[in-house]
Amino acid sequence: MRALPAKHWLAALIALAAVSTMAQEPQPLSLSDAVRMTLANNPMHKAAMADTQASSASVREARAPMLPKITFAENFTGGNDPVFVFGTRLRQQIFTAQDFALNRLNRPTPIGNYASRFFGQWNLFDSTQSWKALDRAKYLNFASQEQLNCTDQELVYQTVQAYYAVLLAQKQVQVAEDAVKTVEAIEQQSKARVESGLAVDSDMLSAEVQASARQQELIERRNQLSLAQTRLALAMGGTAQATYQPKEALEERTFPPTSVSDLEKVALEKRPDLKRSEWERKAQEKSVAMAKAAFGPRLNAFGSWEEDSHSVGWTGANNWVAGAELQIDLFAGGGKRAALAREKAMQEKAVAGYAGFQDAVRLDVRSAYYQFDAAQQQVKVARSAIAQAEESLRINQNRYEGGLSTVTDILRVEEAAHRAKADYWQAVYRLNASYAGIELATGTLTLDSPAVTQ
Repeated sequence: MRALPAKHWLAALIALAAVSTMAQEPQPLSLSDAVRMTLANNPMHKAAMADTQASSASVREARAPMLPKITFAENFTGGNDPVFVFGTRLRQQIFTAQDFALNRLNRPTPIGNYASRFFGQWNLFDSTQSWKALDRAKYLNFASQEQLNCTDQELVYQTVQAYYAVLLAQKQVQVAEDAVKTVEAIEQQSKARVESGLAVDSDMLSAEVQASARQQELIERRNQLSLAQTRLALAMGGTAQATYQPKEALEERTFPPTSVSDLEKVALEKRPDLKRSEWERKAQEKSVAMAKAAFGPRLNAFGSWEEDSHSVGWTGANNWVAGAELQIDLFAGGGKRAALAREKAMQEKAVAGYAGFQDAVRLDVRSAYYQFDAAQQQVKVARSAIAQAEESLRINQNRYEGGLSTVTDILRVEEAAHRAKADYWQAVYRLNASYAGIELATGTLTLDSPAVTQ
């Protein structure tokens, strides 16, 4: 084969580099799309979904004892045991008068039997224990569905936090880059003043130290952005290598007005983990009822049909047996009473736990509300602080240029202006994330909730 010209190899390498660059480009992503991908791909959602499916199977399993059970068996038995031979010849309906001979009764010829048997059993009545077990399984299934809802809301909250964390990290990188430019300008200004004899070397050294600190901060902010993008990708069920570029911007948003009392009412009505606790409490009530029903009588019906033959195949005689059995435990060693006492204690625990859960929900709501309220006020304060700090920086830069202030003064003001911008974006991040926290606390955080769509 003839070797490719060097220019072709160069073109191929350039094309490969272009494809690699395109593959590494962050994918544009909206918050709604991020939440949708999370609910489709996150492993915790899949695990909760599997628990729900297992719980649904438990309902079908609890229903099974209420239906008749039919079993088929095929077996072969052989031997010369006198009782076995006597009974087998009767079952095969080949017994004759000669078989009553004492010698044949005492020392019979070995015989084999192929038996095909259908056996059925049906629990007709067990003092409603099976029905209560079915209700208990249904309640636990409802509880698992609420747990799935709870898991999904927590995943939505984590995704909202991770999405806004990427936006915040981008703003922090931008603020750090602006700070580097500002300090470098101060450094150049200080250097010019030192060279002209209007300032001492310490001014330039102070500016260089500040510039070095801003460069280090910029490096840290860029790494934090990469980490935030990784957290977002993992929250969405993706790989750590995937990167996404949020379509939206970090900005102040207006959310529906709220009050603590209204939020508490909504939370007590809609919180999925509280509903799960309520279903578990009801399931425990059924467990107590099951333990009580265990003291009652049980009525079972049974029957069998059997084909017996000396060779393979249904060529012999058949017989059937049917009957019913009533069972009443006169003494069970105290085990049932101990089981009932245990289930009653678990019921008291479930009732107390549900009441305590309601108090925890109220506390969650108030904590989320106060965080959101604080974030709203902090945004207003931080917004005004930015304007004041920027104006102060402009004035001090002019004063330093005119020799009316020292480099220490201007660096101190630059630090304040830098901090004001960083605090503002932190407050905006908390504003958006804390409203999602309110919806999580009230059990209303979904794909269509204001925290995601507004």
